Amino acid sequence: MSDKIDYGSLMHGAMRLLIQNVLTDIKETGLPGAHHFFITFDTMHPGVEVADWLSDRYPEEMTIVIQHWFDDLVVTDEGFGITLNFGDNPESLYIPYESIKTFVDPSVEFGLRFETQEDDDDEAAIDDAIQDAPMEEMAEPSPPPKGEAEVVSLDKFRK
Repeated sequence: MSDKIDYGSLMHGAMRLLIQNVLTDIKETGLPGAHHFFITFDTMHPGVEVADWLSDRYPEEMTIVIQHWFDDLVVTDEGFGITLNFGDNPESLYIPYESIKTFVDPSVEFGLRFETQEDDDDEAAIDDAIQDAPMEEMAEPSPPPKGEAEVVSLDKFRK
């Protein structure tokens, strides 16, 4: 058992479940209104399946758009499969949720960004700094000494 709660991993799990739920709804009912998604993922992540020419063209990461035309959307607990059109060439992809870097729906200004390992190192440094701070610095400030409080009449704010 760990000596602390891993909120970062818990949050990422919740965010990935949100993506899974949204894609499941889209599979069942289609994209409502102006909704569309930009999904950026790590093309080198284990489990990602894309055509060789796509992985050659996008060796590190790739952003797909789910908007006007898509087909064969399959949503699982681990990821999703979809067929998209690339220059009049339909291509099937499989994208594990773990490979997703960003998920954005610009129609409602909603976005998720998954932290990388480097970002996690920065968070660990912040966590260490918080743990190293003396408890007095983290406590709430003490109330002002008696006799120094200012009384404000609410009458001047009434209409």
